Amino acid sequence: MTRLAGKRALITGAARGIGRAIAEAYMAEGAEVAIADINLAAARDTAAALGAGCHAVEMNVTDQSSIDAGVAAAVSAMGGLDILVNNAALFTAAPITEITREDFDRLFAVNVSGTLFTMQAVARQMIAQGQGGKIINMASQAGRRGEALVAVYCATKAAVISLTQSAGLNLIAHGINVNAIAPGVVDGEHWDGVDAFFAKYENKPLGQKKAEVGAAVPFGRMGTAADLTGMAIFLATPEADYIVAQTYNVDGGNWMS
Repeated sequence: MTRLAGKRALITGAARGIGRAIAEAYMAEGAEVAIADINLAAARDTAAALGAGCHAVEMNVTDQSSIDAGVAAAVSAMGGLDILVNNAALFTAAPITEITREDFDRLFAVNVSGTLFTMQAVARQMIAQGQGGKIINMASQAGRRGEALVAVYCATKAAVISLTQSAGLNLIAHGINVNAIAPGVVDGEHWDGVDAFFAKYENKPLGQKKAEVGAAVPFGRMGTAADLTGMAIFLATPEADYIVAQTYNVDGGNWMS
């Protein structure tokens, strides 16, 4: 399979989870990939595991100098950039009366500012190259609605959807397609933390919330990182050239739009 042959992709937060799964899928389609992560040692381990054509770069998406250095390192390693997957994100949960400014600022710094300014840095590189490109932002079904205990995370992902729309309309003039993926509930090690929040605030045993949300998915189970890779590949190919500023739900039927 070579749908991405010759393409060079930068994926943030890719040392594990969804980012790593997309990196592996891109490489299987012929792409060269830069694993960007705040944890450089973990990024290096992932790059080594995925093999030749995979590079590790350090990037803290809350720090502009780190974004710029990470993009420059990826360009140096691969000779340019054709694809960006804005995947780095954090989650938190609390009732409105218990939300802290610290948590609010931390989530917006990663999920919103990090998405915008990484997109900006990569878009500048793509414009300089003069060959267009593909930018894929990771939104969430949480960005489609409010949730009683998840106000801040929901707000950040709604902002990602909005940024995708605005950036998509702006950057298509340069041949850069900006779109997003809105996953539903995706199983993985991060869900242990999510489940713990709900156990605390809903007074449930550990594991109960995870079981409940999985059972509520129309498809019949929680998603996996691998369930998202098909859309991530598609949006990076020429097949998606006429798709601009859209957010696609990949959630087993949880949300219809």
